Parts: sequence; structure tokens; C-alpha cells
Amino acid sequence: MSLLCVRVKKASLRGSPDKFNTYVTLKVQNVKSTTIAVRGDQPCWEQDFMFEISRLELGLIVEVWNKGLIWDTMVGNVWIPLKSIRQSDEEGPGDWSTLDAEVLMNEDEICGTGSPTPHKILLDARFELPFDIPEEEAIYWTQKLEKLNAIRNHDEYTIQEEVQKKPLPTAPSQCSLEDPDSAVDDRDSDYRSETSNSIPPPFHTTSQPNASVHQFPVQSRLQLQGISRDPCVGTIPNYDLDYREKKGISPTGSSRYGSSGNLSQGSSQLSELDHDNENIHESGVDDGRDQESYHSHHSSGTPEWYNEADREPGHLNENVIDEHDENSKKVNGIALESPLPSVYPELELIAKPHDGYNDEDNIPLFPPARARWIRAINKVRLQIQEAQLGGDVDPSKLSWFKGGTGGGLYGIDSMPDLRKKKPIPLVSDLSLVQSRKAGITSAMATRTSLKDEELKNHVYKKTLQALIYPISCTTPHNFEVWTATTPTYCYECEGLLWGIARQGMRCTECGVKCHEKCQDLLNADCLQRAAEKSSKHGAEDRTQNIIMAMKDRMKIRERNKPEIFELIQDVFGVTKVIHVQQMKTIKQSVLDGTSKWSAKITITVVCAQGLQAKDKTGSSDPYVTVQVGKTKKRTKTIYGNLNPVWEEKFYFECHNSSDRIKVRVWDEDDDIKSRVKQRLKRESDDFLGQTIIEVRTLSGEMDVWYNLEKRTDKSAVSGAIRLQISVEIKGEEKVAPYHIQYTCLHENLFHCLTDLQSSGVVKIPDAKGDEAWKVYFDETAQEIVDEFAMRYGIESIYQAMTHFACLSSKYMCPGVPAVMSTLLANINAYYAHTTASTNVSASDRFAASNFGKERFVKLLDQLHNSLRIDLSMYRNNFPASSPERLQDLKSTVDLLTSITFFRMKVQELQSPPRAGQVVKDCVKACLNSTYEYIFNNCHELYSREYQTDPNKKQELPPEEQGPSIKNLDFWPKLITLIVSIIEEDKNSYTPVLNQFPQELNVGKISAEVMWNLFAQDMKYAMEEHEKHRLCKSADYMNLHFKVKWLYNEYVRDLPAIKGTIPEYPAWFEQFAMQWLDENEEVSLEFLHGALERDKKDGFQQTSEHALFSCSVVDVFTQLNQSFEIIKKLECPDPVIVAHYMRRFAKTISKVLQQYADILLKNFKSYCSKEMLPCILMNNVQQLRVQLEKMFEAMGGKELDSEAAETLKDLQVKLNNVLDDLSDVFGVSFQPRLDECVKQMGDILSQVKGTGNVPATARNSVAQDADNVLGPLMDFLDGNLTLFAKVCEKTVLKRVLKELWKIVVNTVERTIVLPPLTDQSDHMVREEARSLTPKQCAIMDLALDTIKQYFHAGGNGLKKTFLEKSPDLQSLRYALSLYTQTTDTLIKTFVQSQTAQGSGVGDPVGEVSIQIDLFTHPGTGEHKITVKVVAANDLKWQTTGMFRPFVEVTMIGPHLSDKKRKFTTKSKSNNWAPKYNETFHFILGNENGPDSYELQVCVKDYCFAREDRIIGIALMQLRDIIDKGSCACWCPLGRRIHMDETGLTVLRILSQRTNDEVAKEFVKLKSESRSAEEGS
Repeated sequence: MSLLCVRVKKASLRGSPDKFNTYVTLKVQNVKSTTIAVRGDQPCWEQDFMFEISRLELGLIVEVWNKGLIWDTMVGNVWIPLKSIRQSDEEGPGDWSTLDAEVLMNEDEICGTGSPTPHKILLDARFELPFDIPEEEAIYWTQKLEKLNAIRNHDEYTIQEEVQKKPLPTAPSQCSLEDPDSAVDDRDSDYRSETSNSIPPPFHTTSQPNASVHQFPVQSRLQLQGISRDPCVGTIPNYDLDYREKKGISPTGSSRYGSSGNLSQGSSQLSELDHDNENIHESGVDDGRDQESYHSHHSSGTPEWYNEADREPGHLNENVIDEHDENSKKVNGIALESPLPSVYPELELIAKPHDGYNDEDNIPLFPPARARWIRAINKVRLQIQEAQLGGDVDPSKLSWFKGGTGGGLYGIDSMPDLRKKKPIPLVSDLSLVQSRKAGITSAMATRTSLKDEELKNHVYKKTLQALIYPISCTTPHNFEVWTATTPTYCYECEGLLWGIARQGMRCTECGVKCHEKCQDLLNADCLQRAAEKSSKHGAEDRTQNIIMAMKDRMKIRERNKPEIFELIQDVFGVTKVIHVQQMKTIKQSVLDGTSKWSAKITITVVCAQGLQAKDKTGSSDPYVTVQVGKTKKRTKTIYGNLNPVWEEKFYFECHNSSDRIKVRVWDEDDDIKSRVKQRLKRESDDFLGQTIIEVRTLSGEMDVWYNLEKRTDKSAVSGAIRLQISVEIKGEEKVAPYHIQYTCLHENLFHCLTDLQSSGVVKIPDAKGDEAWKVYFDETAQEIVDEFAMRYGIESIYQAMTHFACLSSKYMCPGVPAVMSTLLANINAYYAHTTASTNVSASDRFAASNFGKERFVKLLDQLHNSLRIDLSMYRNNFPASSPERLQDLKSTVDLLTSITFFRMKVQELQSPPRAGQVVKDCVKACLNSTYEYIFNNCHELYSREYQTDPNKKQELPPEEQGPSIKNLDFWPKLITLIVSIIEEDKNSYTPVLNQFPQELNVGKISAEVMWNLFAQDMKYAMEEHEKHRLCKSADYMNLHFKVKWLYNEYVRDLPAIKGTIPEYPAWFEQFAMQWLDENEEVSLEFLHGALERDKKDGFQQTSEHALFSCSVVDVFTQLNQSFEIIKKLECPDPVIVAHYMRRFAKTISKVLQQYADILLKNFKSYCSKEMLPCILMNNVQQLRVQLEKMFEAMGGKELDSEAAETLKDLQVKLNNVLDDLSDVFGVSFQPRLDECVKQMGDILSQVKGTGNVPATARNSVAQDADNVLGPLMDFLDGNLTLFAKVCEKTVLKRVLKELWKIVVNTVERTIVLPPLTDQSDHMVREEARSLTPKQCAIMDLALDTIKQYFHAGGNGLKKTFLEKSPDLQSLRYALSLYTQTTDTLIKTFVQSQTAQGSGVGDPVGEVSIQIDLFTHPGTGEHKITVKVVAANDLKWQTTGMFRPFVEVTMIGPHLSDKKRKFTTKSKSNNWAPKYNETFHFILGNENGPDSYELQVCVKDYCFAREDRIIGIALMQLRDIIDKGSCACWCPLGRRIHMDETGLTVLRILSQRTNDEVAKEFVKLKSESRSAEEGS
């Protein structure tokens, strides 16, 4: 909170002075203030305004209005950001600001103004600095403010920075405030209530909200690096140096016990000196008691206690125990009874370093790193302390010394110290009733009245007085209808009893008169009133009768209800003798009545709120009348105000305790209607409400808000009035008000019934119905408090709030949270559910509470923080094994929700922390602590919970308790413990904490928190393991599986994680790759072993149905097992899956490639065996089949492209291997097939007949065909039958294809187209004869038979394959050529062989030729003129005479009768001879020139032997048809080139030995360059 001072100085307005009558409105943080109206265009106000500011992100809105007759108009406004306002103690000259016409909004908040006007205003705005603040502190706070403004709500300071900072001297008057209700400090509570801001702070700062536990990242937890896992160290809170609010004894709600353990250094540094003793006294702490103090740097979580009486400063008190309860550790107002040896064992370590280890087993209570840290911090702290003390200084004089019941650090995110000899069970069954005082202790909840003997004694008497003659049992009035003879007024409402007769009711006993409708409102006892009236009028006899009746009634009461008075005696600790004496005194006082009673009453009418508007203007002119007995007084009238302030004091004397104070509020009217009312009703003004106060309910000094009530059903009433009443009763001049007395009674009664009689257990009364929440005790005690409340005017809501305060000291007892939740819900309903007839807000109604607004708000703030602390340890405080405690947990959350509802609906705060979010943060804090605990105690917890065999339990040394790089034993145990935690949360706590189904699912939060913490540790551990790799890869894989299971089972579907790719596969990727590397070696070894076994067994089929041997099965069994392991990892990261698949694909490729290579290498040796080659080929085919299945299993089309490419390449390689095996296998049949086909040729050659076969001879041809096929069929029949049986279908087809190819090629090569003769002699073999047409027909038929045989009725090769087989087409083409003439074949050759002269890469010379083409127009004959010009660059070596000549030959059809060849003359020893010789060729008209070609051959003439060929050139006439002539140099090649068709034609023509043209053609085309002499 900061104090903003604004001085509105003057304005400069553009326009006529007559039209301006302006005033200024200032608005900031929902507060509005207005200046007076000033006329003129240069108005001057010079008015000061002050505002308390808590939100610096807002701005100040300044509005200038022009007052009008009916309504006001705005001149302009300006928005000033609060951050831009200076800080100063002195006024300044101010700044001129231009007024704008528009307001700019952002999310319903003003963020600026726009559209400037010509008007200006002069304002001086500043923030007040703290009064009389020391210069050093001012400098410090200026620096602090700069930091806060820079980093806002996220500032975090290191411990070193805080430790080194020097504690500041303080200005006491600035740092603390007296609060008669409470000395509670709620500076760092999770939510600052509005009451905390009632006093402006001494400096300008920003609010620092408490940080919840999830804002602090959990540090790395591996003990192997010596990192402390202590929660207080691991989650160092940020240190807020806020000293915003009141100081006092710090409760749970203070900064020391904020939700996240945030510590305010200011809480100890800047404490107030002047009020220490007062605060201590308010908290019920005697001055003589040892004072406990915090060191100014208690932030480390290690509090230090100082004993004023017998301890030197700086010494630690090792046994700080509350004198009331030795087992109780008081943690700053929270009574905790820890199951641990000490709430802070580190204190013992600091005080006694040698105690850091257990005496029994010498195991450290916590890691060495933590001990070193604590020692270092304390060393610095002690140095600072000594520097400040400078010798023997009283510690109470220190600026940071704080008296009162101090305690230890216990933040919401701190976990119980679990490092002790026997850790707390994983799921604790400790009863909180026995293990700790469960409740909050503060100025509200400590019940200070327990020790105020003077007050207790007075309340004891008042209680007896209320109970001996209770109002509930008083004698009722005996009313009868009565007729007034004179104007008479009702005793209750003071209205006139209207009518001529039977106007009202009159009591026959005491004579009181009232309206019929008012008779129920009278609550005075008729007997007592009659006695008082009779004694005053001297009617002694009647009085005596009445007194006797009252005596009898009291005797009967005492006899029938002795338990009531016994309980009162026990509650106030009164002896029997004194009790009897007091009973007599009280009875007499009741009988005396008011005859001896008198009092002076001072009533101050302070103010009212929310009055009804009675005037036409929408307002009222209220004044108040106050009447005591017959005396009546009135206040002044406040005109036009529904929230008037009077501040008028009236004095009365009262001599009758049954009198009433009647306070009525009126709207003053002065018109005709009011004058008529004055005549008729003695009331000229409108009634605004009344409150009737029984004088007997008054005591001491009271400042009370009273709700205004109706007088009749027709009254329209709203609002409340504040009265300050001081009563001095004769004989009771120094007595507390009755509300305080009631509080004393209720608290003492609660203390007696709970602490004294029930050993701290709260008895829950068994009450049902709508009013059950008003039943606080059993029947006897409830009657006591109810009668006291009835007698002395205590409201039922005050009773409820008082009981709530009492219960808050026992809020952790069984059943109490449910009661408190119900109580607070009804308190909420009382204040929040305002009636339609009132316009008073809930916060205003609550502000009028007699309980004290600030007191109750701070109680709730403190309770809220305490609940958060306990919910942050719900696993210990509410064990799952106890259904009763689980129900209390549910009720505790309901109570938290009720507190939130109270803040939102009653306090009307804008955005209090959502209960669901608070509980969620608490659950996370508890889970953080739980994880720390199971991590630090993993081995011990696991052996205790899951290892039943005591012999297997082994004690691990402390250094091996945590994770190790030598083994992985730690992690599976930790996973098991994590699962047990998540399961417990899911099954036990989730059904209980079901109030926020959309926000909170404990099971899911548990899984999320546990996984996140586990993931941090596991990732770090795997990084360490990757560096050393001391464990087997299989161990890492097993751990990978466990982590995967944990993630899939509990984490994968969490909303925060669903749809994201987890990190855990990356932790194990390297280990999985290592395993895959090792697996490859294993697979290869297994492959060789499987093949050796298979070979030893002779490659037997695995079964009668399987056609392959067992080695394939073994290899793929091993590969599939390996793949199953990878697959079962269920890796959710596609990138890592791709890596695995690539690596595994390489393994598959390597293994199968080796298998295939081994088979291929040795296959030739197996071909001679009958079935073995087929089985081996089946094996390779089975590899391909299994590989395809593996491909599909690995993802098929979705598989990583690189891995898929590897497998596809492998499939191609295996296919090639199978082709190679088929080739080898087929080649093995070649010798036998050659023999069979040779026999076929012999049989075919014996067939007679040359011409075409007539239709009648077809049968004989078929018979001949069968005869010819006999040898081949004998061979194929046996083998193909075996293949069909032994080979797999795919393999069979490959074998059949190879056989088919070999058979057809052999038939073609051996029978149809025997190979050409040796080209050196240009002669064909004698046995090679040309096939006759009949033999061709037989061969055609034989081929059909072979084809059908290989088709095998669909079981063999497909017909389409056989028909389209190039080998068959080649054979059939060759057979078809047999029936063609030589001219046709030559023509076919010329037209098909277009590249005979191509490919002359190394020419042996060139020849120049000129060709002219002429076609006779009449006959169509063609004349070709060829001129051989010259030859050049002839490459020829010879030792003799070189005589080159050129031979030109025309090749084509129909040239048998024409000149086909010409030769030039030879030229001696000339390698570039010139010829210039011309030759003429005459072609017929049967074919065009495109069927002819010119072959030019250069030869060396030799006498007496064949000429030697130097080179050959070829020119086709089709190339020159279009041109008609051509002259060119033709390169000379070594031979003619031709394709298969040309060779086939050449082979057929070579068999026509009787045809000269054919022989010449074959010779020409078979020629090639002769060998040179020198080569």
C-alpha cells in the first residue's frame, strides 16, 4: 500500500466565463473524490486529496464537470499512470495537463484518454515517502523499489545476496500498528484481504504476491554429484523485502508460512520495538516466559531461538518446547507435533556437529552437501550477528528481534524432514489427533480469555444470572383485549392505539399495553416486571407473592438442571464453597430486579449506511432520535445523503434494566403531508428504520453496527447504523462489553469440553435439520451459551463466528473440517444473501459485524494458509488407509472453498485465489515432497514394502542409496514406488477430492508431477551412463521397457501431455542402438550356426508341407525376436523409430546377404544332387517371402524411406541371387539336353518328304513329331515331375523358365540354326542340311507339344509368357525363314540390317565413291552408276608387293541373272591409290532401290592365292533415293555388323549349298579383314 497525495490547483478553460461552474472528480482504484464547484473560466480549487494505493499498474482518472441545472456535463478528462507519479515529501508546483474528450478502454479497464480539448488543468500528484525514515533505509528502499519495478512479480534473490545484506535500522513509528483485535501479520498470505490495507504504508512499493510451488523448478537430484535433495535447499524461495503491513507475532498467514515458503526479510528486520511487549501480551504470552526470536536471516530454513534470561546472543536453544505441551513444536503459531525426532534436525547438527550421524549405524541424517550448506550459511549469519551486537547487547533491542512464540520455517512447499533413523511410512497411518495439535494459534484463536481471571470471574456471575432465571423460561404476559379511555401509546412501537374501543392488548399481571401485532415483540419477564412495578407503587403484598413465585421457579430450575450449574462451575474452575455462595448472591440480584439497578449510558450516533431514498430527488434528509425510557433526544439533519455521518453524543441515566434504547432514523420533511401526519400520528417525517436495544444487553464500551429493522410489515427499510455506547452500571464500572463476555464464556466452555475433558478431541454434537449449524455443543453446554446470548443480546451470527474461531484452533481434529465448512457456509449465506428490501452490500453488512471485520478476515487468511500447509502434506495428514481422515480431507477442501466464497461474495474482492487452483498447487507441493522422499529412501522403502523375504534384505551404505552408474537397480524400484503413489492418488484421493471435476483430478496431477520429476532425474542419469556405459545394453533395454510402461500406463493420456512426443525415447536411443549393434553380431553368429546345422542335416525340409530347410526358419526366428523387442518399445518418437529401423534394416540386409552369398558360393557343388538344389533355391525364395513380411511388420509404406530403400535393395539382390541360382541350376542340365536334342535332330533328319504337307498326311506328321520329341520328353518328364513336387511355386517357375529357355535355344542352335561354319574356309558342315517344309511342320508341331508340356495345364508357365518368349519367337522366325526364297531372305537382310557398316571406331582406311541413281521412266528399271575415285590412308603391313584394288558388289534380290560384281585395276605399292573407274549396275523393276545395298571391299591382290581383305565399307541405296546421287568418303571397317535377325538369315542361307547366290551372299557377309604379315 502507498499513499497518493493529489492537489487540485486550478484550470484554464476555453470559453465564456459565464457558462462554467466546474468541479473536479478524482477516481482511482474504485474510490471517487470530488471538489467543490467554482464559477468562471479560470477556476481555482486548491483542494488536497489522499488515496491508499495497492495496485500501481492502474491509473488516476481526473474528470472536470460543468454543473448544470438538471444534469452535469463533462468538460474533459485526463488519465495519469500511477507509475509515472513522483515520490516526495514536499508539494510541488504541479503540472499542466490537457483535458481529453474520450476514454480509452482495455479489457474493462481504463488505459488512457484521447481526442484533446483546448482546456487544461493544473495538478500536483505525488507519493508520500515514509515519515522520518533514516537515510540509509531510504537509499535501500529506493534501490529495492527499482528492482521491484524492473522485474515485477518474478524477482528472485540468491541466498548469498540476502545473507550479505546488512539489516536496516527501522523507524518504529513507521513499521508497526496497534491492533486491539489481533497481532497477526499477514504480509505474505496467499491473498491479502482488504483489511490488511487499512493503514497506508510508509513507502511506495509494489505488491509482491506469493509464489506457488510450481514456480520453482526442481533441481537436479542425482546424489552422485553430491547435490542435496533437501527440499528446503532444493526449492529456495524468493525473498520478498516487503514490509507493507502491520507487525506482530507472525501467524501461519505471515510471510514465514506463505504458500510457497516465501520469506520476508522485512518480517524480522523491520519489526517494531515499541509494541513488542504489547503484541506479546495480546497473544497470551507472559513477559516472564523465555522469548523466542528469529534471526534476521532465517530464510535458510534454520531458525535460531534466543533466550533472554539465560542465553548469550548467538547461542542456539536446542530444546524449544511450549510449556503447555512438551510434545508440541510450535511453528510460528501453528501447533505442530511432528512424528520426527525434531522438526528441524539441522538445528541439532549446527549446535552439535558430531550429532550429524546416527550413533547406531553412523549414517548421516542428510547428505554431506546439505550439512556443508547449513554450516556455511550459519557461519555468515553468526558473523553478521556478532557485527551487529558488538558485544553484550540485549537481543531484545535488536531491530530484527521479535518477541512472542516464534517457531521454525514451514512453508507450503517444504516437506517434512524425512531423513531420520526410520523414515515415515510411504503411506502414513499416523493419527493427526495424536501426532500434532491440529490448529492455528493467533490472537484470534489462542483464546486469550482463558487467562483473564478478572473477566472470567465476571462472566461466571453473569452466566449464573442468565441461567438461574433464563429468559426462555420467563413468565409470559397475560394479555387481554383492552379498551383505552384516553390516548394511549404502544409500549413496543410507541404508536397510538387507534380506535374507539378494543384498541389494543393489556397484560393483567404487569399492566403493559401494546398493539395486538406488537404483543409477540415484548420479551420482558412478566413476573419480574410486575414485581418492579409493585415495589415502586408500594404494593408490598403483591410484590411478596411475585417474589415467592420467582424464588420457587429458581429452586425448581436449580433442582431440575443441576448439570448446567455443575458445568459452569467446572468451566470457570470455581470451588464448591464459592459456587454455593455465588448462587445465593445471584438469586438475590434476580429478586431485587432493577430496584437497586442504575446506569449511566453515553450513546454516540456515529453514522449510517445504505438508507432508503424517500424523497423525490432519490435521496433522503436523515436524522436520528434516541430514546431511553421516557427521555428522547435527536440529532441534526443531514440533507441529501443516504450514508450520513452525525458524530453526535447523548447522555442518559437509566434506573430500570428492562428498559430499552429505541434508536429510530427519520427522513425530515417539511410539507403539507408531513404536517397532517404530525397531527394524526405525532410523526411528521418518513420512517427510515429502527433498532431496539435492551439495556440489559449493554456492558462496558461498545462500537456496534446495528441493522435497521422494520416497525411494521409495510415499512420500507434498509441499511445499518453505527452506535458507540458506553455503559457505566453501578457496581460494574470496569466491565467488558457483553460480546467480549460471550466470547470469554464460549472459549472457556470450548476449552473445558475439548482440552480438559476430551484430551483435545472436539466432540461433534449430533444435530439435524436446517438449524443444526447453530448447535455448537451437547445439550447442556448449548443451553448455557444460548441463554447467555438471549439474555445479553448476542446475535446468532456472532455465536457462529465465535465458535468458528474456537474450532480453527482444532481444525485438524476428526470431523472438525466438516463442521467448520458448514459454519462458514452459513456465515457466508448470512452476509452474502442480502434481502431485496435492503441495498446494503454484503461487504458493508460484514463491516458492521460485532465480531470485528479485520479480526475475522485475518482469522480466515491465517486459516487459509494453514489449510494450504496441511493440504500440501495431505499424504501424511490424511492417510488413504483411514476413511475418516479421507472424509476430513474432503471437508477441508470444502472449507477452503467456503473461504474463497467468503472473499468473493462477502468481502467482494475482485479475484481471490480460486479454491481449485489452491488445492491443485497444494497437491503438487505434496507430490514434490513425496517424490523427494521416495527418491532419497528408495531402497529402504522398496525393501520394506515389496521385499517380503527378510533374508533378501540387504543394508546398503549411504553412498549407494541413490542411483549409481555401476548398475541400474535403483530405477525399477523407484518406478515401482512411483506407481504405488499414483495408484493411491487415483484410487483413494481422486474420488474424495472431486469438488473441482474440471480443474482437479488428483490421479492425473499425481501422474504428471511424478513423471516430470522422474523425467528430469532419469534424463540426467542416462546422460551420465552414456559417458561411462558400465552396464549391459540389455539392462538399459529392460529399464527402457519399464519407463515406457510407466509412461503409457499413466502419463500418455494426460491433458498436458496428450498429443506431444515424449522425451524418454531419446534418453535410451544410444543404448538401443548399442543393443542393435550387438544384436547384429549375434544374428550373424546365429546365421553361421544355423547353416552349419542345416548342412550337417543335409538341408532337410522342415516338414512335409514346408519345401525349405530349417536354417531359414532359424535365421528369421532370431531376426523376428530382435524386431519384436524393438517393436515392443512402442517408441512414440517417429525420428527415433526411423533411426532404429534404419539400423535394423542394415542388420537384416547383412544377415540375409551373407546367407545368400554362402548358398551361391557352394550351389554348383549341390547341383548334381537330386532335390538339394531345389531346397536351397526354396530357401532363398523363403528369405524373400519372409523379408516382405518383415517389411510390412516394420511399417510397410510408412517405413522410413532410408530403411525401406535398404530392404528394397536387399529384395532386388535376393531376386538376383535366385536368378543366378536358377541359371546355375539350368546350366547343369545343358550337357544332357544337348544329347537329347542331338538325338531329336537325328530322328528329324530321317523324316522323308520335301514339299508342303497335304491335309491327309497330318496324322503322320503328328506321329513323326512324337517320335522326334521322344528323347527330350523322356528327359523332361522325370525332372519336371520332381521339380513340381519339390520346388516352391515361384522357384518352380524360375526353373521352368530356365529349362524352357535352354530347351528352345538348344533346339534352335542344334536343329534349326546350327552355328556358322568356320569363316576361314567359308564352308558349312556336311551334316548340316536345310530343313524341308515337312521337317519345319514337324518342328512346329513339336514346339507346340513342348509348350503345352511346360504350361502343364496351368500349373507351369503361363501361355502368354511362352508365346511372348523371345527364344520361342526367334526359333519360330527361323523356321518361317526356311520356307522363304533366297531373294526374299536377302531382301529381308538388307532391309533389317541398317547398321552393318556402323561402329567403325578404328577405320583401316577410306575410299572415295560417287554414286548416281537413274530410274527408267518407261520400264521402271534402275540404273546405278558407281565411280570408284580413290582410296586413302590404307593401313596395311606387308613384306612383299602391295597391290590394292577395289571390289564393288551389288547385293539385293533378283540379281541372279545380272552382273553383281566389278573390280578396279590394282595399284602397286600405293597406300593412297587413285582409280577413277566407273561401273554400271542394272536393277530390275521388281523392287525399289531401298532393297539393295552396295558393298565395297579393298583387297590386296595376290598371285596364286586368295586375295587378302584390307577393309570393307557398305552403302545402302535407300540413303540416296531422295538425292539421286552421292559422292563421299566411306571409312573402311574390319567386318560387317549384324543383329540376331541377320545372323538367322545368314545361318539359313548357309545351309543352301546348291544355291550360288546364297553361297556368294554368305561368303560376302562372313568376310573380315585378313591377318597382316607383320602382326
